[in-house]
Amino acid sequence: MNSIHINGIKGYGYHGCMEEESLIGQLYVVDVILRTDFTEAARTDDLKKTVDYVEVNRVVQEQLRKRSKLIETVTLRIAEDLMKLEGVEGVEVKVCKPSPPINGDVEAVCTTVTL
Repeated sequence: MNSIHINGIKGYGYHGCMEEESLIGQLYVVDVILRTDFTEAARTDDLKKTVDYVEVNRVVQEQLRKRSKLIETVTLRIAEDLMKLEGVEGVEVKVCKPSPPINGDVEAVCTTVTL
């Protein structure tokens, strides 16, 4: 089993329980680990034999645009959609919300889903 790591995918979303968050929005950062067998792709240098990173980014951006109160929900939706991609046998998705409005000095709040 091989893995593909795509780190630091940035996208804009309007997630949060506070009304202001649904109006202002903010940047989110997503890390993805895909478990797949890309041995044949590596041997043949053929993109069609592995997971296309462009498609992964499309899934992440699409789900970030769908409003949710919880980033837990966003993280699960991304993971479930990535599992539908050809050749993906497992995923780990981490979504981070930088500078969350929690009345404290916090760099980010992140959630992780593994399927």
